[in-house]
Amino acid sequence: MLIGFFLNLRRYKLPVSITELLALLEALQRRLVFADLEEFYFLARTCTVKDEKHFDKFDRAFDAYFKDLETLDDVIEQMIPEDWLRAEFMKQLSEEEKAKVESLGGLEKLLEEFQKRLEEQKERHSGGNRWIGTGGTSPFGNSGYHPGGLRVGGQGRNRSASKVWQKRQFKNLDDSVALGTRNIQVALRKLRKLRKFARSGAAEELDLDDTISSTARNAGLLDIKMVPERHNAVKVLIFFDVGGSMDPHVRVCEELFSACRSEFKHLEYFYFHNFIYEGVWKDNRRRYQESTPLAEVLRTYGRDYKVIFVGDASMAPYEITHRYGSVEHMNEEPGAAWMERVTDSYSDLVWLNPVGEEYWQYTPSIGMTRQLVGDQMFPMTLEGMDRAIARLVKGR
Repeated sequence: MLIGFFLNLRRYKLPVSITELLALLEALQRRLVFADLEEFYFLARTCTVKDEKHFDKFDRAFDAYFKDLETLDDVIEQMIPEDWLRAEFMKQLSEEEKAKVESLGGLEKLLEEFQKRLEEQKERHSGGNRWIGTGGTSPFGNSGYHPGGLRVGGQGRNRSASKVWQKRQFKNLDDSVALGTRNIQVALRKLRKLRKFARSGAAEELDLDDTISSTARNAGLLDIKMVPERHNAVKVLIFFDVGGSMDPHVRVCEELFSACRSEFKHLEYFYFHNFIYEGVWKDNRRRYQESTPLAEVLRTYGRDYKVIFVGDASMAPYEITHRYGSVEHMNEEPGAAWMERVTDSYSDLVWLNPVGEEYWQYTPSIGMTRQLVGDQMFPMTLEGMDRAIARLVKGR
């Protein structure tokens, strides 16, 4: 089972090795967890994930592998003898609980009575102290309580069986996601139009043409010529809208983010929600504790940066035009004022919108945003990306 789980983690691009697998095996051999899928989830994540940026990928991989599996009963039945399980069950009981079981005639008698009542009962039963049902004090059932009882399906009141890995609390954009669509792959090639190479630093790279020419001029004596290494000099500053109406577009944003990360050495990114205000952030989990003032961003990154906004621009118009218009905090200045500062600071700026261009006319906030960015809004399609990149290459 663990080998299959390990291979599934690799399929989801988690950087796990045999070392992590052996660590997980050792932890299980030491019985740090036993027959509890939720505890296994936390143990497996601790042993296999070394950087929290991979938590979301782990959650997706775990959910895919253990989908529809509520407990480890099927695995246990195949791996562990029934007699051992019964002995282990008795070990978990307190002396009082053992006495209760014995008062019912022992564990074997309890199991026999359970089977008998299960055969006799013809309908669902809730409450009470005899039949197999829910919410009562019968020794059999769920969601009730009896100190010597057996749980039958459902959830006990003492412990939740919720699948925490499906909550996916770690949803920052994944910069290592594979480019999954042809449109984004083609867009990646178009992004290369922005690449401007410059030579800087110490001489580290062989200049073959100059070496040949110099050697010929030197009567055949080798004269090696070096030049500084070529570096990608393009600088990109990208802002991603996250949350709310952007949730359906997370995948395409991840693909774009991954493309930019692979293409540009000088890439800076920030997140915002709905519209740009006085603060942006790098980590969605700590957005309220570690935000960055937008004024600081404008001071730090010079006018030579190419700026890309990615968002659906779909919100209430007052979120753009009004003081205190933000749905998350009390902004002292309207978002429009901050966007004007951004457009004044950067001459090369575009807005990429994942919403189809044919629907823009039905959302007033999209038209307002287009006006604020000088009509430089483009759809996130192959054709739209082509126009946006051409705009950034050409400049104003």
